[in-house]
Amino acid sequence: MLPSSESNYQPLKDSQTKLDRFLVCGLGSLGQHCVAVLKEYGAIVNAIDQEQPKNLQVSNLSSLLEHLLIGDCRQSSILEQANISQCRTVLLVTGNERVNIEAAFAARLLNPQVRLVVRSDKQNLNELLSQTLGNFIAFEPNQISASGFAVAALGDDNLGYFQLEERQFRVVKRQVKMSDNWGNKWRIHELNTLYRRVLNYANDSSILPKEFHQWEPEAILHPGDTIIYIEVTEQVKSLKQLATVRKYNWQQLWQEIVLGRVWNNFKHKITYLSRTFSHYQSLRVAIICGITVLFLWCFGTIIYILNYPKSNIIEAFYAIAVLLLGGYGDIFGGVNFKTPPEAAENMPGWLRLFSLALTLTGIGFVGVLYALLTDALLSSRFHFFNSFQPSIPQKDHVVLIGLNRVGQRVAALLQEFKQPLVGVSSTALNADFLKKIPLIIDNIADALGKVNLANSKSVVVVTDDDMENLEIALMAYAKSPTTRVIIRTYDQYFRDNVARLFPYAQVICTSAISAEVFAAAAFGENILSLFNFDTQTILVVEYMIEAEDTLNGLLLAEVAYGYGVVPILYQNLKRSPVKLMPADHTQLAVGDRLVVLANSNSLQRIERGEMFPRNWQVQVEKVLAQDAIFDGANEISIISGCNIGTARELMHNLPGLLPTALYKQQAMLLVRRLSKLRVTARLKSFVEHTGD
Repeated sequence: MLPSSESNYQPLKDSQTKLDRFLVCGLGSLGQHCVAVLKEYGAIVNAIDQEQPKNLQVSNLSSLLEHLLIGDCRQSSILEQANISQCRTVLLVTGNERVNIEAAFAARLLNPQVRLVVRSDKQNLNELLSQTLGNFIAFEPNQISASGFAVAALGDDNLGYFQLEERQFRVVKRQVKMSDNWGNKWRIHELNTLYRRVLNYANDSSILPKEFHQWEPEAILHPGDTIIYIEVTEQVKSLKQLATVRKYNWQQLWQEIVLGRVWNNFKHKITYLSRTFSHYQSLRVAIICGITVLFLWCFGTIIYILNYPKSNIIEAFYAIAVLLLGGYGDIFGGVNFKTPPEAAENMPGWLRLFSLALTLTGIGFVGVLYALLTDALLSSRFHFFNSFQPSIPQKDHVVLIGLNRVGQRVAALLQEFKQPLVGVSSTALNADFLKKIPLIIDNIADALGKVNLANSKSVVVVTDDDMENLEIALMAYAKSPTTRVIIRTYDQYFRDNVARLFPYAQVICTSAISAEVFAAAAFGENILSLFNFDTQTILVVEYMIEAEDTLNGLLLAEVAYGYGVVPILYQNLKRSPVKLMPADHTQLAVGDRLVVLANSNSLQRIERGEMFPRNWQVQVEKVLAQDAIFDGANEISIISGCNIGTARELMHNLPGLLPTALYKQQAMLLVRRLSKLRVTARLKSFVEHTGD
C-alpha cells in the first residue's frame, strides 16, 4: 500500500516538544514581531516588559502569549516567574543594549543550557560573550535590514547579494525577451548548472509562486516569462570571458589586421589625448610658454658665444637666463652716455638690441608661467580643502535620505557595490562620514532640489519617523515620478497599507525582517544573510548536521522538495572541498555542512520535521540495450535512494513500478537519466496508480 501524506511527515522528537518554550524580553516593535513569528513555528511564548505594551503592531499579541510579566527582565525573580528553567531560548530584544546584556547574564546563571539571542551592536563584546557564555548569538536590526535597502536601491533585476566561501552570489529576477537566447528553446531545468540554480518561474499570464519548486521543470521559456535564479558571479564572469575567447578565430584576426585595427587604435588614442588637452587649456598654454622660453634660452646662448668674444659657454648660458628673467639692467648696468657699461664694450649694437628683445620676451612668457603656477597652487589648495566633500553625481545615483545608523550602513554597502550616491541629512554629521560620500545638510524639501533627482536611479528614505519617511517619499515622487522610491518603516500594518496605496514605492519593515532572523536564530539556526524575494524574506541558513537533526540521512532532493528550500552549498567535513549548487542525489550525514535558501515557512517545516508528501513513482517500461540493465539499476538507486538490490530486481523484471515514492522533480530527473541510458520510463502519480 502506498504511503499517505501523513506518513511522510517526520515526527517530532520528545526532546523538541519539551524545549519548544521561548521567552521574549522587550515588547517593542521588534519584540512583538518576534512573538508573532515564533507562534508561526508552533512555539509556546512568554514575555517580559516593563509596562503593558501600548503601541500594538501585532493586533492579537495578548492571545499569542501564554504569559506576560510586567517587570525588569534583569531581575532573577522575574525570570523565574517566566519559567526560564523550562525555556529553550531567551530573546533579549529591548531597545537598551546594557539591559539586554545584563539580562543575558542573569538568564545564564538561572539556566546554563538556555540559548541566548541578544539585540546588540557591540560586535567585539558580542564575540567575547559568545566565547565566554556559550550558546549565545547577537544581532543588530539596523545591520540586518541595511542590506535589503541597499539591494532595493540598486534596482535593475538584482534581488540580493551575499558572500559564501569568498564567492559572491547574486539573485537575479529576469523577464525573458524576444532577443534572449533562452526564449522558445530552453527548458527550465536546462538552466541549472554548476554555478546557477533556478529559484522561481512564472509565465507571462501568471504570478510568481510563494514557494520554491512550484513550477514545471520541463516547461519551455517564452518571451514575457519571468524567471528568478541564483548564480555565482565570479564564475559566471569567467565563463563569459572564456566564451568570448572561443568565438575568436584566425579568420577574424586576419580581417582585423587587414582592416588596420592597430592603426585605428593608434588614431583613437591620439584623438583621446587631443580631447584631454582641450579640457586643460592652462596646461596647453604652460607647455607652449615653457617650450618657447627653453628655445630662446638655447638660441640666445649660441648667439652670444658666436658674436661676443669675451664670453664663454658658461657665462653666455647664465647671461641669457638673467635676461629672460628681466635682468637687462643687471647685465648692462643701466644707460649712461658718458661712461658706457663694461658689458657693452666691444658688443655690436644689434646684439644689445637682441638682448633687450630677449628680456621683453622673457618677461612676457615667464610672467605667464608665474601666473599659471600661482593659479595651480591656489586651485590645488582649494581642491585639498574641498576633497573632504565629493561632488554630487549627475545621473544614475542613489539619493539616501536619513543618515542615522541604518543610513550609514546602507551607504557603506552601496559604496562596496561601487554605486554612486549622495546623502541628505537635516542635521550635522561627524567629520569622518563627510569624507566618504557627497552630502547635503539642509531642510529635506530644499535638499531634494540639489541632488539631481530627475536623473537619479532611486531614493532611499530611512529616517526614524515613519510618517516623515512617507512625506519625503511623496515629495520625491512628485518631483521625479520615474525614480524608484524605497521607504523604511517599523510597522507592518503601515507597510501593508502604504504598499497597496502607493504601488510605485517599495516599503520595507525593518522589525518584520529582523524578527524572522531572531526567531530562526532562536531555534539554533545560523543565519548568514537575507534578501527580499517577491514581498517575502529569504534567509541564507547554514546547518551543521547532527545525529538528531530532521535533515540527517536525507538526500538533498528530499531536503529541497520536501521542505521547500534550495541547497546552494554542501561540504563533507571528511572530504573538505566545498560543492556549490550540489547534486540532488547527495546524501547528508552527521558532520556535514549545508547552506540553503529558505523562507520562514520552510524553516518551520524543518524544525517540526514536516515534509511535503511524495506523490509520484516511476514506471520502468523496457531497456533498449542489455548493458542498460546494470547502469539503470545504479542510477535508480542513486537518485531515488532506494536499496541497490531493489533497483536490480526491478530492472530484471520489466515492466515494473519503482516501489519508492518520489517528489515530482526527483522522479522527472530519474526519467531523464534513464532515457540517456536507453531505458524507457515514465512518471506515475498516486492517483493514477490508485485508479489502476
